[in-house]
Amino acid sequence: MQAALRPPVSIYTEQSPNPNSMKFVLNRELVPDGLSFDYAEPSEALKEGKNSPLAVALFGVDGVRRVFIAGNFVTLTKDEDIDWGEILFDVKVFLKDYFEADKPVFVKRTIDLNSTRVDADSETVQQIKAALDQYVRPAVESDGGAINFHAFDEETGTVKVLLQGSCSGCPSSTLTLKAGIENLLTRLVPGVKTVEAEGV
Repeated sequence: MQAALRPPVSIYTEQSPNPNSMKFVLNRELVPDGLSFDYAEPSEALKEGKNSPLAVALFGVDGVRRVFIAGNFVTLTKDEDIDWGEILFDVKVFLKDYFEADKPVFVKRTIDLNSTRVDADSETVQQIKAALDQYVRPAVESDGGAINFHAFDEETGTVKVLLQGSCSGCPSSTLTLKAGIENLLTRLVPGVKTVEAEGV
């Protein structure tokens, strides 16, 4: 009796608001729900807790400057002086070959270290996280990025969020942050006054 075969790897691309970032969507989950990994430089792909053979391999592709992995997609940010037309086909072929060979996205320890979280959040922080998960994350992920709660200062009412993937370095991310996310959180969560981005 034959083992069930996995469906062939299919990949499609979506442009993001950041002209230097492209989202490569696969027909399989790469990261457990709620986790995401951002690699601003090749050495980060070897760090404890972030170790990713896929990210290491993608940094070997000409023109790739940043790798972001979440859900069922990879967002790549390229050099400004390279056109997507020059590398898009090669990246898709590389990803297809990589996943058809069943190579790992992460070393097992990376997922283990990031899956055991103990949450002892205040009620306000729980509300902020819930609002980000429900209203903001789906829109940001559809653009090839991610947003994660970083910190909340009860005294100043400042929420700090981490923007990753195509959002990092995107010209429109500041506008999205102030006009969209800050507006939403100040209306939904009592005590929130401003929202600031880390790592942009």
